[in-house]
Amino acid sequence: MKMNDFVQRMTEVLNIGDYASTDISLNGLQVGDLNKDIHKVAFAVDASLATIKAAIDLGADLLFTHHGIFWGKPLAITGRHYDRVKAMLDADLALFACHLPLDCHPTLGNNAQMAMRLGMTAIEPFSYYRGVKVGYKGVLPTPMTADQIIEKLGIRRNPTNFFIHGDKAFRTVGIVSGEGAFDVYQAMAQGLDCLISGESQYSTVNDCLEAGMSMLCIGHYETETFGVKAVMDMVKNEYGLDVCFVDIPLGL
Repeated sequence: MKMNDFVQRMTEVLNIGDYASTDISLNGLQVGDLNKDIHKVAFAVDASLATIKAAIDLGADLLFTHHGIFWGKPLAITGRHYDRVKAMLDADLALFACHLPLDCHPTLGNNAQMAMRLGMTAIEPFSYYRGVKVGYKGVLPTPMTADQIIEKLGIRRNPTNFFIHGDKAFRTVGIVSGEGAFDVYQAMAQGLDCLISGESQYSTVNDCLEAGMSMLCIGHYETETFGVKAVMDMVKNEYGLDVCFVDIPLGL
């Protein structure tokens, strides 16, 4: 498959153009030759040097990540940035990044995938960022405790995971992957039982405790593996490319 064809399909499937004025990430092909043939695609959350080296060792032609290496401002290719770019260029490894579009996507996105994994019904958009829908809310098929939700999602437990009123069983849930802790206030306003997100925010904890609100902060990295894995499966099944997942969790 030609790189140009892959880029065009991903841009269309993931609705990347819809977020051009909202997302500071340079979504799309960040490094690479549009005329290159691709046979194997590695998928990962981060375009770290460790991820890049692992993708090269696995023989990938292209690395697809949620977090790329260009974020809304000119960045000199020096230091760590130089090391990452040089490693890719030396190995002829391309990089395709998809940030906010992969959080928001109604079927392939991080939040939609978690909602589907939990078997939620009455799913609706939840949490807006600069006028763009980011997360989803819905109703669990049966009340679930924090432990049951984590087990259902297949989340690894980290030292940073914590639960507020986590021994309760929840029925209505909002989901915002990554840095979604402040969305707990929207969850409170809408009368939800619980917010599932990645990272915690200290300033929200007392408000949650006093409001009897529960928040499951289950890891920024963990909540953002769902989208890249969903795209990986689609690329394998629909495009016939060889794929692999590079798993380098950061414990946060």
